[in-house]
Amino acid sequence: MKIFIDSADLAEIRRGAATGMVDGCTTNPSLLAKSGRPIEAVVPEICEIIDGPVSAEVISTGYDDMLVEARKLAKLHQHVVVKLPLTVDGLRAVRTLKREEIRTNVTLCFSANQALLAAKAGANYISPFVGRVDDTSHEGMVLVEQILAIYQNYGYETEVLAASVRHPVHVLDAAIAGAHCATMPLKVIEQLFHHPLTDVGLAKFIEDHHRAARAAQAQPH
Repeated sequence: MKIFIDSADLAEIRRGAATGMVDGCTTNPSLLAKSGRPIEAVVPEICEIIDGPVSAEVISTGYDDMLVEARKLAKLHQHVVVKLPLTVDGLRAVRTLKREEIRTNVTLCFSANQALLAAKAGANYISPFVGRVDDTSHEGMVLVEQILAIYQNYGYETEVLAASVRHPVHVLDAAIAGAHCATMPLKVIEQLFHHPLTDVGLAKFIEDHHRAARAAQAQPH
């Protein structure tokens, strides 16, 4: 499963990239607002850090305006994938951009039926928001499983990108389900590396090494 970092903070993205485990990046208007810089400035810099797809989202809601914005975003860098909302106009734009060979990521997906339509429209990625579905007392990972089953049934090439990932269990469940990608904050990526037993075991190995070294030095020569 590909791991994407969900951030527009260049320092965070560099830290994530330095692990060697980050395959792509997703941004959204909220994350970009936190950076305090325009999307035209931030996204190309992210693309120079991340050697993989970088999602940049349109803020327009009408079909014609979405296309104008999407084409501008696609020209920022070859790594850019244009994010569009799962609306009628959003999917119309996806179909048009598909013909223009502009890659798309359909966001704000909350049902398998929506995901089916996104695949039919030709989206490269579909982003089901598992955490937000969990918030409604439903199981977000069930949605991921349903989408994967539908895509497999019909041979759709759209990749399932589990989004709104909030903790390592979400990552584990997405990988078990067979999601192609999962996007998450840096703190979740860093949590994946850690386990208390690893820390305890490493400390014990180092302690035993030092004990053995001290014993060797104490031996008469």
